[in-house]
Amino acid sequence: MSLTRHPISRRSFALGAAALAASPSIFAQPDWRARFPELVYAVVPAENAAGVTARFGPWMTYLSRELGVRVTLRIASDYAAVIEGQRAGHIHIGDYGPSSYVRAHAVTNGGVEAFATLRQADGSTGYYSVAYARANDRGARLEDFQGRNLCLVDVNSTSGFNVPHFAMNRANIAPDRFFANVLTSGSHENSIMALQRGTCDIAFNWWNSETDSNLMRMGRRGMVNPADFKIVFRSDRIPGSPVAFLTSLPPEARTLIRQAFFEAPTRDRAAFDRLSDGQSPGFAPVTHADYQVIIELQQFVDRLRRERAQRGS
Repeated sequence: MSLTRHPISRRSFALGAAALAASPSIFAQPDWRARFPELVYAVVPAENAAGVTARFGPWMTYLSRELGVRVTLRIASDYAAVIEGQRAGHIHIGDYGPSSYVRAHAVTNGGVEAFATLRQADGSTGYYSVAYARANDRGARLEDFQGRNLCLVDVNSTSGFNVPHFAMNRANIAPDRFFANVLTSGSHENSIMALQRGTCDIAFNWWNSETDSNLMRMGRRGMVNPADFKIVFRSDRIPGSPVAFLTSLPPEARTLIRQAFFEAPTRDRAAFDRLSDGQSPGFAPVTHADYQVIIELQQFVDRLRRERAQRGS
């Protein structure tokens, strides 16, 4: 049996190539933007809606330009809204605190992935939980506020709930018995305002440095006078607040998102400075493994709450 060779002329090759070019190739993959023409970016509440919009508006414009799709800001009513939004797949990028990120990672079975956190002015990462009191208050430490009113932030807040519970447990303080009232304000700003009004006598909050904290940001916007408050507790350093995206996003999209974050200080300094209040040189990369200590903290606080609930029943 012999095989006959059929030579291909230049003309037939050219016609075949033109036909392939004119029709969709079976090997071509659609651009990820066709599947995701809009990405939703949500932030856990730390300041009022106007403050969030002013801080993140230019950032949304920058990300939209860099990614080539519309990036829309969603202002969440509470921490759980961002967690649930990512679990449902409605929020593609979540701007978290460490504890709320860990909770989101757990409820999505690893469906969200931390990839970036803001650096502090000195290039380091991480921040602190502090407790504020009014400057003229007689109390100077947590133990001085027995029988008075405490403000926490949200059950999924690291600096405003979980670290405070860890610190108080270490100091043998059971909040429900030690304080007259324990209130949950819903945001860091709300806690400061409650402290200013006298609703609370002590309030937990986030703090990066003497010049960068929620209190200082509120002061720069004329909401409060920072000199009216003093710190009566400061925690050990906490891993930095992460930004996390859905792992279901295409790899090309996740690569571009990372690139946009890490190149932001050079590609759009004004938008980045608005986002960071001019207090950061850029983002640092992070992975889920960087939050192991927060996983352990979350487990501790959950166990503590269960034990207290059982004692109260």
